[in-house]
Amino acid sequence: MLHWGVSNFYEAVYRVVREIPPGRVMTYGQIATLLGCPRAARAVGYAMRASGPRNDVPWHRVINGRGAISARGEVERPILQRLLLEAEGVRFDATETCDLARCRWEPPNPDDYLFLPDRDWPFA
Repeated sequence: MLHWGVSNFYEAVYRVVREIPPGRVMTYGQIATLLGCPRAARAVGYAMRASGPRNDVPWHRVINGRGAISARGEVERPILQRLLLEAEGVRFDATETCDLARCRWEPPNPDDYLFLPDRDWPFA
């Protein structure tokens, strides 16, 4: 089992998100659980928002647990996210969700992504 330590949770999130192939998605909760911090789904969302213009992080491939895009008060970003996902082949139905059974990506070696937080990390 390969564990890796990183001092910054956001960088751990970005490492996972960089691995999601085009046309596939992961959920905020799925990434948090993969990192060993199952209560940190919201922190994953904060990391995605903080990624800003970083071109090396395909932020658009992270959606909520229902298979929908989370708007959180923004207007342009959810529209762009849907356009980017649809361009990669992800399809949304009439309820604005994608089929997670078809689109969800599962990393082949989950243990490679375990985040080893500091003792004070609140989401472990």
